[in-house]
Amino acid sequence: MIVRTPRRLHLGLIDPSGSLGRRFGSLGVGIDGGYEVRVNLSESPEIIAAGEDRKTAEDVIRKMNMRFNTGVGYRVEVRKTIPRHVGLGSTTQLSLAIGTAIARLRHLNLTPEEIARALGRGKNSGAGIYVFKHGGFVMDGGVKDGIPPLIFHSDFPENWAFLLIIPELKPGYNEEEEREVMESVVGRADIAMEISHRILLGLLPALKERDIKSFGRHLTAIQKLVGKHFEVYQGGEFREDVKLLLEFLEEKTYGCGQSSWGPTVYGLIRRDEFQRVYAEATDYLSDHGMKASIELGVPQNRGAEIINEGAFIERLIRSMGGTDEG
Repeated sequence: MIVRTPRRLHLGLIDPSGSLGRRFGSLGVGIDGGYEVRVNLSESPEIIAAGEDRKTAEDVIRKMNMRFNTGVGYRVEVRKTIPRHVGLGSTTQLSLAIGTAIARLRHLNLTPEEIARALGRGKNSGAGIYVFKHGGFVMDGGVKDGIPPLIFHSDFPENWAFLLIIPELKPGYNEEEEREVMESVVGRADIAMEISHRILLGLLPALKERDIKSFGRHLTAIQKLVGKHFEVYQGGEFREDVKLLLEFLEEKTYGCGQSSWGPTVYGLIRRDEFQRVYAEATDYLSDHGMKASIELGVPQNRGAEIINEGAFIERLIRSMGGTDEG
């Protein structure tokens, strides 16, 4: 079983205050270039992965077995990765990839939400879960009792893209650090109201109308408002060490923000503008003595790709006329 996931770009949280009985509420979009994981049944369990990816794989196998009695006899090979703690949703995508593969191998008809619940994902945001399931642009309705519900999903315009800048800076919060913040953050209901207003009558209509300028303008404003919820934890609306990059992106792209806890920052562009903006970003980084990778984040309007190798080989043999009868 092979699973290929998107990456998740986080566009913001709405209401940490829970003023209406639901906390957070998140926005996200799927972009290409996520994990590729191969999982097979094995009498000799083996995990081929490095660092935190290996620990995540061990945790997923253990939790799936505890909840669904799926056993521990698997060979897990992480072939392609998302960098950890840079704001691109690595833990949720890898967890769901392995959990989904295990469920399929054991012939269990489980949804990504059911798997996420068993693995302890989605406690603050459902964006990663729904990007894994659907791709595209997603918005959840906040945490109340369990996994937050998906309340909006749309394809993201394929001629839009993101300029991703991943600077060589301190990683974002890990799972334990984030848990402490999310349990303690209070947020402000008035800020949540303004974010909600901009989403409902700004961001979503612009997405439907494919108005990149309006979408980007509201995205930047939402990102700055979201930052006010968390400024006590990161020293301002955004991390101090990425402010120069965001100044560049605000000037050169249609809209910008910091994905989750960073350090990844992004700017909304038309896909055919990438080479020009890439060159400008490269010069800007050089002028300011900053080291970073610059990538094109291409929207992915489908969820994770799941390939049953056994079924694929059987179909291939049949298509070649290689099945003997009698």
